Amino acid sequence: MERGINTRCLHLEETEGKTENYGALSYPIYQTATYAHPGVGRSTGYDYSRLQNPTREQLEKTVASLEGGIDAFALSTGMAAITLLMEIFQPGDHIIAEGDLYGGSIRLFDNVSKKNNYEFTYLNCSEDDIEGNIKENTRAIYIETPTNPMMNVSDIGKIAGIAKKHNCLLIVDNTFLSPYFQNPLKLGADVVIHSGTKFLGGHNDTLAGFIVTNKEEIREKLRFLIKTTGAGLAPFDSWLILRGIKTLGIRMEKSQENAIRVANWLKEQKRVTKVFYPGLPEHPGYEVIRKQARGFGSMITFNVDTKEHAFKILESVKMIKFAESLGGVETLITYPATQTHADVPEDVRLKNGITACTLRISTGIEDCEDLLNELSAVFKGIDD
Repeated sequence: MERGINTRCLHLEETEGKTENYGALSYPIYQTATYAHPGVGRSTGYDYSRLQNPTREQLEKTVASLEGGIDAFALSTGMAAITLLMEIFQPGDHIIAEGDLYGGSIRLFDNVSKKNNYEFTYLNCSEDDIEGNIKENTRAIYIETPTNPMMNVSDIGKIAGIAKKHNCLLIVDNTFLSPYFQNPLKLGADVVIHSGTKFLGGHNDTLAGFIVTNKEEIREKLRFLIKTTGAGLAPFDSWLILRGIKTLGIRMEKSQENAIRVANWLKEQKRVTKVFYPGLPEHPGYEVIRKQARGFGSMITFNVDTKEHAFKILESVKMIKFAESLGGVETLITYPATQTHADVPEDVRLKNGITACTLRISTGIEDCEDLLNELSAVFKGIDD
């Protein structure tokens, strides 16, 4: 019987009952570049930390366990993870991608991957005809759900069926919900991507990225690529993410609790014209996310009535920080048009719904009354 996810965040079952590492409860940081060999043709299992390091390996096994994969790959950033994954494709391959992706992913695809002669078709994968856009050379469907920042929800199981029918990979960026709330591999996906900087790390103090798969062929390709390209996560950063994962469940629950209250509060403000949060029953993806996930997450996007009011909010917050990133214990507010999606062409941003009036909040674990008190003061200041 599979253990609960909170237990798996704390304990790697295969290591139990052993007294390695002197019984230390905190997995050691193996801060070394190389390893001594016991003899010619003999190895301790580790030869050079670009290939593998015990601390990174412990983290990879933990993340694979949380996502239900056969292996995970820990890289220096989320973008490093996506970049490495793109190396499994060949010139001439076609990829269908969600149009409302994180801006850095779009920047990578349009400015780096395309020079490798990859072809991309961007769709609203929660609404558009994915199957009708599949070509003979289509090799993958790449989605986020919920999307960043407009919180569109795609049906992973439905898209997985289309991908399998046409012999394509389904790749899901699961950063916004984390493995605590959603497990795409169990819904039919082939590969899961994470920015480990966000909810997995959870403390805004390190960068990391992950690829998780349940396919042996992909596992072999990625293990070759990570040792060849050298983008593996460093030992100390691996330890920081391991430490963060221990509290993943309680952080996800508290930040979601705050998000639900903040989203409902925002709905009542006269300066707010629209709230995008999949935990609201009126959200078009509400029933889908209830079917495929165990929670709604803590990301909220909302529009206000004018650009000037958006700027006033950003410049008035104090405890809430005006900063990029998400998924940490502190509540952050972001301006997608000039931050996360600054490199996305304006016409694409507008098509996706990102306007000069769009703001995004990542709720943290503060006492919600304090968050609402600050937001109340900020919104009151708009009218003063």
